[in-house]
Amino acid sequence: MEIDPAASGAVLKRERVRDAILELIEVRRPGDAIPSERSLCARLGVSRPTLRAAVDELVVAGLLVREHGRGMFVAAEKITQELVPGRGSFAVPRAGGVWTSRVLELRTLPAGARVGRRLRLSPAARIRYVARLRLVDGSPMAIEYLHVPADLVPELTREELEQGDLYEHFRDRHGVRVGEAVQSIEPTVVTRAEADLLEVPELSPALLFERLTTDTGDRPVEYVHSLYREDRYRIVSRLALAPRTVPAPPPAGHHPGIPPGDFPPGGPVALSTRGVVQNDR
Repeated sequence: MEIDPAASGAVLKRERVRDAILELIEVRRPGDAIPSERSLCARLGVSRPTLRAAVDELVVAGLLVREHGRGMFVAAEKITQELVPGRGSFAVPRAGGVWTSRVLELRTLPAGARVGRRLRLSPAARIRYVARLRLVDGSPMAIEYLHVPADLVPELTREELEQGDLYEHFRDRHGVRVGEAVQSIEPTVVTRAEADLLEVPELSPALLFERLTTDTGDRPVEYVHSLYREDRYRIVSRLALAPRTVPAPPPAGHHPGIPPGDFPPGGPVALSTRGVVQNDR
């Protein structure tokens, strides 16, 4: 296949402009302005369409914010979640910020065919359905939809879902000891209702987490799917190319898609990697 020199040159020029703007972002703080389009075009020696194409990429990536009539500003820092290898699975350090919850809905209803399959229940079996908004430092970060067999947590309360460690509540108040979670991550976009809750435009990119948690006897106890803002949340993987001389103990904290503190007594749940789960929400 022949490569169009003009198209290739345009891509490389936009990449050069993008790198130059990234350098400006890295020496500024969130909320700081960056030079105007006219100033940047003159400084970098490029046309305005080329500059805008590079800026558009950085706006979509959540690194820049455009404000009509005011200019371009460095966006708020993303919440970073690091995955590190340990104990044959992924142990997960704490994500940044202060995490809180607000329950949007708490009901008991039939599992239905889709959720029933995941929880190994009859479609008519009763589940506790929870929708809650997760906030970081007071700003909306994610929407979580939890499904738990009702007979396991018949007295699950709104206070338990908004305060303290949910898995500790499972263990101490309901006698449920979680043992492992299998989770997938894939890109998606938000609906209008989800966009309103997350304070982002409709159809904004998001990360979809789907997790099935089982207890120490391999019984499904929780199916969750969560939407995380793509512009404020990122995942970093640390890959071990050689074994450590002395294995470091995995730190406790926020598992991606799992609110901080929501861990079994022995530490973070194991994260296994299986195929991508279809977005059938």
